[in-house]
Amino acid sequence: MSIEINNESSEEVDEASLQRLAAFTLNFMKVHPDADLAIVLVDEGAMEQLHVQWMDESGPTDVLSFPMDELRPGSADAITPPGLLGDVVICPQVAQVQAESADHSVMDEIRLLLTHGILHLLGFDHAEPHEEKEMFGLQRDILVSFAAGEQR
Repeated sequence: MSIEINNESSEEVDEASLQRLAAFTLNFMKVHPDADLAIVLVDEGAMEQLHVQWMDESGPTDVLSFPMDELRPGSADAITPPGLLGDVVICPQVAQVQAESADHSVMDEIRLLLTHGILHLLGFDHAEPHEEKEMFGLQRDILVSFAAGEQR
């Protein structure tokens, strides 16, 4: 599994933890071990440019996902084919503001955003209530399982 992390932001981030979480999430979702994922951390200005360019919305956002091969989750019987999963772009400064509001650490928020972004790459969405329930439940399950494994 190729997981590339590029921190272009001015913030220090625990890249090893993000690497472990990304690998855990892809394994949890039965994604082929030869799938490629890129994680990019950017400052607010770069995120705002991406947000305007791709979503036609002003201001920086927390996370954007750019799927490539439109891979979908696998199952116990059949993992996904190998391919390019895509890019997850995260803004640590926006994550910091959200972390303060949620009363948890910035890294907890960045982990949540990474998981959220990967699920978007795998075709999940939260536009409709039933989609939101499924996606956010899965997101919670992944993060709880990952945290339990990290504490061992």
